[in-house]
Amino acid sequence: MVKTQKTNAEKLTKTPEKKKILFVASEATPFISTGGLAEVVGSLSAALASEGNFDVRVVIPLYSDIKKEFRDKFNYLGNVYVHLAWRNQYCGIFEYVTDKNVTFYFIDNEFYFKRPGCYGYYDDGERFAFFSRSVLEIMPFLNFYPDVMHCHDWQAALSAIYLKTNYCFREEYSYIRALFTIHNIEYQGIYSLDLLNDLFDIHESYKYLVEYNNCINLMKGAIECCERFSTVSPTYAVEIKNEYYAHGLDPIIRKNHFKLCGILNGIDINDYNSELDKHLFANYSAEDFENKKICKSELQKFLNLPVKPETPLIAMVSRLVAHKGLDLVTAVIEELLHDDVQFVVLGTGDGNFENYFRDLAYRYPDKFSANIVFNGDLARKIYSGADIFLMPSKSEPCGLSQMIACRYGTVPIVRETGGLCDSIKPSENGYTFANYNAHDMLYVVRRACGDYKNKTEWAKLMYRAATTDFSWNRSAAQYETLYLKCLNND
Repeated sequence: MVKTQKTNAEKLTKTPEKKKILFVASEATPFISTGGLAEVVGSLSAALASEGNFDVRVVIPLYSDIKKEFRDKFNYLGNVYVHLAWRNQYCGIFEYVTDKNVTFYFIDNEFYFKRPGCYGYYDDGERFAFFSRSVLEIMPFLNFYPDVMHCHDWQAALSAIYLKTNYCFREEYSYIRALFTIHNIEYQGIYSLDLLNDLFDIHESYKYLVEYNNCINLMKGAIECCERFSTVSPTYAVEIKNEYYAHGLDPIIRKNHFKLCGILNGIDINDYNSELDKHLFANYSAEDFENKKICKSELQKFLNLPVKPETPLIAMVSRLVAHKGLDLVTAVIEELLHDDVQFVVLGTGDGNFENYFRDLAYRYPDKFSANIVFNGDLARKIYSGADIFLMPSKSEPCGLSQMIACRYGTVPIVRETGGLCDSIKPSENGYTFANYNAHDMLYVVRRACGDYKNKTEWAKLMYRAATTDFSWNRSAAQYETLYLKCLNND
């Protein structure tokens, strides 16, 4: 009897089991990254795990580009075979637990993933169909059925689609809720309807879920199938209901608007830290910007620009493509270069923009530096050494560069779109302009350059920018709320 009472008391004091979250994504830091998606998956999962309320795990493909220093630490768990239409493919499962208490699983199949890079292959549809199917097939092997499966972008869209179609009649999957996050609506996973069954293994009876404009649209299918879907900023969640931003998917967004919300991304503030960053010429803090002057002068020397402490140094670190606002820049930059300014560009992209900036550097060697490379070390040096950071995007789901610039006390100028609008506020931590117009942008740039001359007020603006809270803590709390809404059907 005593033993029974003790057991009941133990039951009463037993800690509730943590809710289980599984991130499904095509990339994640620190293992493999082509852009912002990887940073979000890596940083958000770590922030959620640190709160201690969820058991957080992530699954990505085991690409050959994942460095050996990581691969050597992976633990091989075993393998299963994954059916995809007429295929029956090997699926190896590797595990790695980070020091931030996030468990990563890696899907191994050399036929699909032993090749350079992550994307851009003729069979990407098949590769990520296999990956998405594998995510569901490894759950029984791992004995891990998440409460919420959080799928990211079109490459993981089929996980949500399969969950609600091929696997919906299996009891162990019936309690899993799906959340789908759109990082960039431009890339939707569009394929011919002829591939419905033969490639994607979707039965004809489910054709209506993925069919859109006489094609398969995987992003559309995930939106239809998931309990909730989100974007990476509140403003972008509003914008994609509009034809101008939605790349043809606006009717589906509006139809499912009741499931949609926008949560602004954060950044890893420990990684982007001017006090500790080893890439910088000198370290400094928001409380003391004195060494930022060293960062600027050394950057000017490094770029073969004259060392001019009083001349505002404007920077862009960007993919050199039109929707990043490069057409605005090319329209007025020569007019701007007649002022007392210096300008540095870092990035790769459209050949026309690359060549234009190279030519500009040739003609204005004392004022313009073109760095047509992808160089993470130089990017940090530019973020810390510049005075002003220009980001005039035509559209920007969230954007991380403006947040990173703020962390280094470099004042951003952005167009009021997407996450740029949500993160940068005039007179608080930067400058903004609304119309997609080159001379509107030029006016604001010149105003910022004028304000730069007032060292007292500029120092206050730098401080406000550097101390803006862009940590994942705020965003992680919002995702926690969203997960609970998925589970409670709120």
